[in-house]
Amino acid sequence: MTHTPPDQHSTPTPAELREQIEHTRHELGETVQALADKTDVKARAQRKAGRLKEQAAVKAGELKAQAAKANSQVQDKLPDPVKEKAAQAAGQARAAAAQVGRMWEEKAPEPLRQQAARSVQLAREHRTVLLLAAAGVTFLWLAGRPKKG
Repeated sequence: MTHTPPDQHSTPTPAELREQIEHTRHELGETVQALADKTDVKARAQRKAGRLKEQAAVKAGELKAQAAKANSQVQDKLPDPVKEKAAQAAGQARAAAAQVGRMWEEKAPEPLRQQAARSVQLAREHRTVLLLAAAGVTFLWLAGRPKKG
């Protein structure tokens, strides 16, 4: 696609004019498409939302990996007696929770039970984070206690 600038002494041939017209049409079509893309706010918002969603998924994966690493590090540093006591306490807590749950089922009003069920579901979905937090709190509590001599 060569464009011969109009010369004052020569007249463009019909083929050159057709080529110039085709080139101008092509540029105009690209310009119109670019303007249409800019004015399509919904499509732009959807593209941006898709990019943000991908970024959030990547960040969530990174945070999950960091949490798993931190959990592993905490577990490795906890002495065996602490782990055993934590396991015992967890067993006792489960038994007490079961007993409270039975009482709850007998006496709590239905709307309150539904809200509690939703909260339990959320806790189950985020179990790793809760366990990591509990291990960290236990570790800090044990580290801060005065040693018996």
